[in-house]
Amino acid sequence: MISNRTTRLFAVVFLVLMPWQASAAETAAGSPPIDVRLVVDISGSMKQTDPDNLRRPAVRLLAGLLPDESEAGVWTFGQYVNMLVPHDSVNQSWRSTAIERSEQINSVALHTNLGLAIEKASNDWLSGGTLEHTHLILLSDGKVDIPKGEAASRAEEKRILQSVLPELKSKGLTVHTVGLSEFADVSFLRTLADETGGSFRLARSAEALNLAFADALNAAVPQAQLPIEGNEFSVDEGVEEFTALIFTGGPSSEQSELRLAQPAGELFTVAESPDSVRWMAEPGYDLITVTNPKPGKWKIDGELGQGSRVTVVSNLRMVVSPIPAQFSTEEPLDIEVAFYEGNETLKDPNFLDVMDVTLSLSAGSKRKGSKSLSAGSPPEDGVYRESLKQLSKAGVYRVDVVADGGTFARKFSAETSFVIPGEEPPVAVVSEPLVPDLSQPLEPVAEPDAQNEAVVVSEPLPEPVEPKAPVAEAPPIHEPDKGTLWGVPVWLLGAIAALVVIIVGFALFAVRRKQEKQEPEETLPVLEETVPEPEPEPEPEPEPEPEPVKVPELVPEPESEDQIPEVTETIDPEPETYQDELEEFGLEDFDLSEFDDLSEDKTKKD
Repeated sequence: MISNRTTRLFAVVFLVLMPWQASAAETAAGSPPIDVRLVVDISGSMKQTDPDNLRRPAVRLLAGLLPDESEAGVWTFGQYVNMLVPHDSVNQSWRSTAIERSEQINSVALHTNLGLAIEKASNDWLSGGTLEHTHLILLSDGKVDIPKGEAASRAEEKRILQSVLPELKSKGLTVHTVGLSEFADVSFLRTLADETGGSFRLARSAEALNLAFADALNAAVPQAQLPIEGNEFSVDEGVEEFTALIFTGGPSSEQSELRLAQPAGELFTVAESPDSVRWMAEPGYDLITVTNPKPGKWKIDGELGQGSRVTVVSNLRMVVSPIPAQFSTEEPLDIEVAFYEGNETLKDPNFLDVMDVTLSLSAGSKRKGSKSLSAGSPPEDGVYRESLKQLSKAGVYRVDVVADGGTFARKFSAETSFVIPGEEPPVAVVSEPLVPDLSQPLEPVAEPDAQNEAVVVSEPLPEPVEPKAPVAEAPPIHEPDKGTLWGVPVWLLGAIAALVVIIVGFALFAVRRKQEKQEPEETLPVLEETVPEPEPEPEPEPEPEPEPVKVPELVPEPESEDQIPEVTETIDPEPETYQDELEEFGLEDFDLSEFDDLSEDKTKKD
């Protein structure tokens, strides 16, 4: 009996731990390579939403960030679909092809055939008949638009959602969507992501595309990072390669030259760097990859925009369980953290005892909280666990896990949304990276507001806007009131008309007076000839007719200066910026109210 119970107990434990162990094993052992397929809109509307064609450096950024041995391809679409960069294994040759062909991205297509683009790019023959490890990143600034009119376009949209999407979902495809500006079909793009377990981001402008693409790739292929403190980061002996993505907030030529200092003090720049350094400077960011870096403190000499990060390739890794795009009270966020050397989980207490593992959450720049996962004795199986079930507010949250062991440090970042059933899910809105950032993602920015929120802002879902009639769909600044004409108050039109009449009257009066002064000798002889009999004492030269039009009397002067209203009275005040209360919400010992539902530490000291 005891033996059977013991057997059943081990079976239950195995089944409970199996999903994590399988995920960790796949990550450690190198499961089938991650497949990333980028699909870029080149429809004519992009001339307005991306006039500087910033899609090109954004595509080059993605090519530079993709890890070696992953698989990737790039497609562009309008009415038709073109494979811009062939689907293949990612190496330096593939990156060079992607960088070169990114110059072909334009805005000339007549339609936005999203359905055909999704079908072409998600063809499973490229990945051996399965899409389980395939992530499709789709960028568009509009809605489904095919030839034959609006009715055909709406029928095509219905076909995508009811036929194409379920089939791709059944094969394991994950779709991450990026909408460029509020003119994009937010509802449609978000549905594509939600139904497949992917992420949706709304880029406010083309300048935000770099950050939006980097975050979308991180959602598809999470990569270990090195924590940045100030402008420094530590490289341990196990690091084989690191890639520093530094957002500069504008073209590199407009910023002071960025420099990278290695531990020995030698400075690298984009113009002067050894063969072990690949440096790509683009509008809005610098991407620096260093192979076989020297261990020690590295320093970035320059300003770091928000979202800057350093990813790392190392045999010693911190592995975090996948973070879902959404969680709720019914489906909590379960987080598990473990360390691997090669394919083996590190359980040695001597190693784990020196590790300080911290879980942090942040929403924008005003709400943040953290908790130590390593308090107490190290877990016997080497896996740190935490579960988040309830937060005080729905919104988009950044999850950061930081491990610091002195000479060894790693960081993991991801984004997820806490949703409340029955309410509209929040939207991750990406703004142009701000400079400076000081590399403290959990600290408030200097001037926080809804327009300049760092990386992700939790906002209400914008109403969909028709791209064919952007003026009609854009929300008006002023609603027409009664007593208006063409949207302008009647009294203001009257005041303007009176002012025009006054100006014209005085102009006519001035012209007449000038004519009278210039032509008196010509009119006098004519007047004398009309006199029949000269008087004994002739009258002096006749005066000009007295002010014939009496302009000042005909044109009423304004009663007072108050008749002309001040223009500032018609301008609505600036919209209130998004202000969260500055809160220290809880993960720290779970004693703060914002995360009061988080479970207590599951591990205690023996």
